[in-house]
Amino acid sequence: MNRYREISMNNDPNSLLRAYHQRTKHHFERYAAGPGSLDWDAQPDPFRTWKGTRWYSLPRESPAREIPWSALADARPPEPFDTASLSAFLRLSVAITAWKEYGGNRWALRAHPSSGNLHPSETWVIAYWVEGLADGLYHYQCRDHTVEWRAETLTASDLPGLWLGFSSIPWREAWKYGERAFRYCQLDMGHVLAAVAHAAALFGWRARLVNLSPEAVAHCLGTDRGEDYAGVEAEEAEAIVALQTEETDTVPAPPLEWDEWSGLPSLLDPKPLYRWPVIETAAVASRGGLPPALAGEAGSAPASRPVVDNPADNPTDNPLATQVLLQRRSAQAFDGRSTLPAATFRRILASLLPSSAAPVWRLWNSAPRVHPALLVHRVEGLPAGLYLLPRSEAGLAELGAALRPEFEWLPADAELPLYRLLAARAERTARNLSCHQDIAAMSAFTLMFIAEFDAPIEANPAAYRHLHWEAGMLGHCATLEAEAAGWRGTGIGCFFDDADHELLGLADTRWQVIYHFAIGMPVDDPRLLTLPAYE
Repeated sequence: MNRYREISMNNDPNSLLRAYHQRTKHHFERYAAGPGSLDWDAQPDPFRTWKGTRWYSLPRESPAREIPWSALADARPPEPFDTASLSAFLRLSVAITAWKEYGGNRWALRAHPSSGNLHPSETWVIAYWVEGLADGLYHYQCRDHTVEWRAETLTASDLPGLWLGFSSIPWREAWKYGERAFRYCQLDMGHVLAAVAHAAALFGWRARLVNLSPEAVAHCLGTDRGEDYAGVEAEEAEAIVALQTEETDTVPAPPLEWDEWSGLPSLLDPKPLYRWPVIETAAVASRGGLPPALAGEAGSAPASRPVVDNPADNPTDNPLATQVLLQRRSAQAFDGRSTLPAATFRRILASLLPSSAAPVWRLWNSAPRVHPALLVHRVEGLPAGLYLLPRSEAGLAELGAALRPEFEWLPADAELPLYRLLAARAERTARNLSCHQDIAAMSAFTLMFIAEFDAPIEANPAAYRHLHWEAGMLGHCATLEAEAAGWRGTGIGCFFDDADHELLGLADTRWQVIYHFAIGMPVDDPRLLTLPAYE
């Protein structure tokens, strides 16, 4: 039984998604629909296993690449596709990076952040001629750093090939966040894609999205096999990424037909207390192809990049790239006192521009649709206030017409497209907008990601997912650059949507804020015990 063919869409997907987004907004007087209480002892299992199939352990040596952070995007000879490089690559992109323990509770941290550390994303490996691994489809089990066999390919190939597939289990997020959870799954997917692109660069590989229909992605990963998922939480197919060792104009498609399926997925929550059917509605309505610029086009290196200070000039700001990827954490608190150096601030902002060297902008080479507004609190040489970083000329022009007419629009940097809209202390505003969370006020600056909303979704309802992916990618670039300089970032999924819009002067839904992100000097909790990711 094909689960994707069971669901019919009786309404216009565009209208359904706009209605979903509107009903899942937080407001000062009420929050989006969610559970009335949480039983942390009944949290869904963060690790899905596949029962009744064979599994293969991957090497557990810590990844070692003597490549400084500033050289991450440099060209280098590609490493071979084998289990050693696959293992190191997974460790740096989607694996567990550490365990935390406090008061008898233990939880895992991963190479990419997740809303509430709930991690709805599942990773799949598709291998052709990967030394040490039989050709086929595997589920990656990050808890044990193993791959679980799912199926054998029916298509022979004489060439090596390696792909990663991704699916989401919305219930992991919905258990805590209710109807807004689908948004968080998509933001997480953006972080995952950015993590994969950054890690691939260390191996001389190019990470590229494969443009397949959602039905083909689901069929390739087996998430459309209704008989396998009977009685357990469904998985929503998201994307497939090809890893390439050569620069070509084509993106190789993975095998789409499999044989000898084995294994059944584990149940994550035996006694769910709530149901949120609108999440499934949003998932179905937002299925579709990738943005046009990705359809069969190779990304090209930018013709020019913003001129910013090179961290190689200061060794303390230029750790090994593997160190940055493995030590990345989501900050739990900021000190509210430290001033972010101007050079670090500029490197963070530069990484968000499509002309930057950040590897993710070679994976995601569509026209920028998401632009950061900044509430600046403590940045060297920069007055506190509200700023905007348009990521394209079109974004600058269109936001210039959409935002408050009384904004100043003063250029704030000689090289970056940064504009000051309003000079004012912004800590209280940042806290209030971010669901009254102190971390938004104690940061050095807090970002609000503004997405062009109506037009992209009208053209392709799948843009609803892609806008959130783009925002997640931006957050990931920012947090990695902060981490490399000894600072830290954290995503803020809870914010008062229309209060953001009122501040900015956005009077309709042509533009919508879809994510907050904060950067600051972290305050670690000494009570927490940190344990190795893998024995």
